[in-house]
Amino acid sequence: MQWFMALSPVQQASLATLFTWGMTALGASLVFFFKTIHRKVLDGMLGAAAGVMIAASFWSLLAPAIEMAENAGQTPWLPAVIGFLSGGAFLWGVDKLLPHLHLGFPTSEAEGISTSWRRSTLLCLAVTLHNIPEGLAVGVAFGALAADLPSASLAGAVALALGIGLQNLPEGTAVSVPLRREGVSRGKSFWYGQLSGMVEPVAGVIGALAVIWMQPLLPYALSFAAGAMIYVVVEEVIPESQLARNTDLATVGAMCGFALMMTLDVALG
Repeated sequence: MQWFMALSPVQQASLATLFTWGMTALGASLVFFFKTIHRKVLDGMLGAAAGVMIAASFWSLLAPAIEMAENAGQTPWLPAVIGFLSGGAFLWGVDKLLPHLHLGFPTSEAEGISTSWRRSTLLCLAVTLHNIPEGLAVGVAFGALAADLPSASLAGAVALALGIGLQNLPEGTAVSVPLRREGVSRGKSFWYGQLSGMVEPVAGVIGALAVIWMQPLLPYALSFAAGAMIYVVVEEVIPESQLARNTDLATVGAMCGFALMMTLDVALG
């Protein structure tokens, strides 16, 4: 870990989000071994992803943001509230504009601006929408290290990257396997699955640079990433995990994912 610690926060954010992208690709690679995956398994994995994102939003983003604001002499809750709601509003706007299709829905129910794009592209864009706030969150967490604040730690940022990476596994699978089941070749199914995670390194570097250049806005940036992730969880991940009525399984998955991310953050942070 010494070589990693010697890197700049932006370089660390870049490598960390390349790891999370790699985990998306690993999930997508399951298409080379399975043409289909049992819906209960997928719903449990999606539930776990939701739990990880919820826990990360508080332990890795909101709690440090509140502490940073308090240490800076600001009203502790104000930056958190403003950033959190701004992140949700940003994802709401992207959701209305970006053409995408949620898992399990017919092409006629695609959301965003009307387009003639293929179903595979729309499914890929739906998961890409998930990954924008995840990449931002990891980037902001590493960028916060440049501020040299007690509440920002390398271990905490690494824990966040690990948690996001773990929950990216089912997201890659959720794109590639359904496409294969619909007759798309294994190679193309994998390509679209891993492509959905490609946005994370870009968002990660942008997030890290933004908080380094505008350190006073750091509590707002952390809260922004948290709000964007919670919007995705409530609007997309949880409904998708319960679409096939595997409610108990998805809920248990969410509880386990939350507990895992909380353990990683508290133990490493």
